[in-house]
Amino acid sequence: MGSISRYSALVLVCFLIVACSQQNHKEVVPATSAQQTAADGTPAYGDVLMLSSTADATNLIPMLSSDAASHEIAGYLFNGLVKYDKDYRIVGDLARSWDIEKDGRLLRFHLRDDVFWHDGQKFTARDVMFTYRLIIDPKTPTAYADKYKLVKKARIIDDYTIEFTYDRALVPALISWGALQMLPEHLLKGKDIGNTPFAWSPVGTGPFTFVSWERGAKITLKRNERYFDHKPYLLGIVYRIIPDQNTEFMELKAGTIDMMGLTPLQYLRQTGTQDFAQNYAKYKFLSDGYTFLGFNLTKKPFDDKRVRQAFAYAVDKEEIIKGVLQGLGEVATGPYKPGTQWYDANVAKYPHSPEKALALLKEAGFADTNNDGRLEKNGSPFVFTIITNQGNPLREKTAQIIQQRLNQLGITVKIRIIEWTVFLKEYVDKGNFDAVLLGWNILQDPDLFNVWHSSQAVKGGLNFVGYKDAEVDDLLVRGRETFDEAKRRQCYFRFQEILADQQPYVFLYVPYALPAVSARIKGIVPAPAGITYNIEKWYVPEPLQKHSALQ
Repeated sequence: MGSISRYSALVLVCFLIVACSQQNHKEVVPATSAQQTAADGTPAYGDVLMLSSTADATNLIPMLSSDAASHEIAGYLFNGLVKYDKDYRIVGDLARSWDIEKDGRLLRFHLRDDVFWHDGQKFTARDVMFTYRLIIDPKTPTAYADKYKLVKKARIIDDYTIEFTYDRALVPALISWGALQMLPEHLLKGKDIGNTPFAWSPVGTGPFTFVSWERGAKITLKRNERYFDHKPYLLGIVYRIIPDQNTEFMELKAGTIDMMGLTPLQYLRQTGTQDFAQNYAKYKFLSDGYTFLGFNLTKKPFDDKRVRQAFAYAVDKEEIIKGVLQGLGEVATGPYKPGTQWYDANVAKYPHSPEKALALLKEAGFADTNNDGRLEKNGSPFVFTIITNQGNPLREKTAQIIQQRLNQLGITVKIRIIEWTVFLKEYVDKGNFDAVLLGWNILQDPDLFNVWHSSQAVKGGLNFVGYKDAEVDDLLVRGRETFDEAKRRQCYFRFQEILADQQPYVFLYVPYALPAVSARIKGIVPAPAGITYNIEKWYVPEPLQKHSALQ
C-alpha cells in the first residue's frame, strides 16, 4: 500500500520512524523553510486530508481484519484502553489510569468518564466487558483472541472501573488492551459479528467518525466534534483507493492527495527537483516491517526443510535490494528489526550459492533425469506458483527475480498477481497457495505467538503457512510470561535460531520507508512512534486550505 499505517496488521508497507540512534537507522531528509512541520504558528481548523492506498479496506471491525488498510482506517475511528505515545511509552487512552497487582496477574483499569460513542451514547465499562467477551467468543472469526483467552476472570466494579485477572502473569498484557479497540455494546449486542452492516458503517469513539465507503474508490471520515482528547483541526479525511503506485505519484504531484509512500525509484530519481522540495517534505528511515517468501508447509515439497533451505541459498537477497529497492533496504534474517534488542545477528545465514541449493535439492530427491534442464522428482517436474498482491510493483519485481534465480536451477516458477481483498480471503486465509510473497510489520513487543504458534495454524489464522514446532511453541509461551529481560531475550534468540534453520519463510529484506507529505500539512512532529500518531493535531494554515467541505 502507499498509505501510512497507524496500527499493526498484515502489511505491505509500514512507515514508522524509530528513535534517534544509530542502531535504529533513522535518517530524515531535512525540510526546506517551506516544509517546516513543527512550530508552524497558530493551528487553524478546516480543510480535508487526502490520503491514499493501493488496496481497499476489507472490514472496519478491528478484531476481524488482518490487513493494513482496514486497521489504518479503524485507527481513526476506534480507541483501546491504552496506547503508545510518541516515544513508545504506554499511556492511557480510554483509560485514565490502571493498577497492576498480584505480581502482574491483575489489571484494573480506571476509565475516562467523558467519552462518547459517535452516536452520542456514553462509553462505559460495559462496552469493555462486551468487547472482551466478543473477542474470546468461539463464534467470532478473529485471529487476535489468544491473549484475551488467558484472562481467568473479568469483573466490572462500577461504570468506569473494570479489572482482569490472569492465571499467570503476561508480559504484553497491558499493551494488549491497546491493541483491542473497543466496540459499542448497545449497537452490537446479540448481533452476528461476522455478518453485520457495522463492518461497513462503524461507530467508534475515535477522533474521526465514519461518513461513507465507496467500494474500490474511497472512504470518507469527518471530524469528531466531541472527541475527548481535543477535536481534530482537520475537517475530515478522505482515503482514496489508487491501485497503481505510479498513478498515486501523479496524484501526489498534482496535489489531489497529500501523502504517500514513495517507491525507491520515485524517491531517488523523480523527487529531486527544486519544485518538489518546495512543495513536499520527504523522509527516509528503515521501516518497521519486512518482506518474505512464505511456503505452504502442508504441501509437498515445501514440507521438506532441505527444499526451503535450498530456496534460501538460491535467492540472492542483495540482488533484490539493489535491483528492486535501489539499495534502500537491508537483508532480513528473521522477524525482528536489525539493530534492535530482540534481533539476533548471529543466526544462520544463507549467502547466495546455487551450488549449495542444488546439493540440497538433490538430497531431497530432485534431479534432471532427462537432461532437459528441468528438475523433477518421481517423474514430476518441479513447478509451483508464487502469489502476491496487486498494486505493489516492488513485490512483483521481487517475485520476478526469484523466478529467474530458481529457473536457473531448473525449477519452473509461475507468478500470479491477485487483487488484495480476493488475495486475502480466497488464498491466504484459506491456505490456497504454494508460496506467498508478503510482508509483516515489526511490533515493539517481541511476542509473535499469533504468527508462529502451532495453535494459530488454522484457516483464517495468522500462521497461514501452517508452521508447527513444539520447541517454538514452548519458547513463545515462555517469552510472553518471562519478565526478566535477559531471559526473555534468550527465548526469542533461540526462536530465531530455529526459524533460521527451518526456513518456513525466506526472510528477504527490511525496506526503507520513504513517505512524502504535502508542505501545506503542518503539525507533523517525527518521533519514535512515527508521524501519524498525532494526526488529530495536524492542520493546514488558512491561506493554504483547499477544501471547505468533505468531497
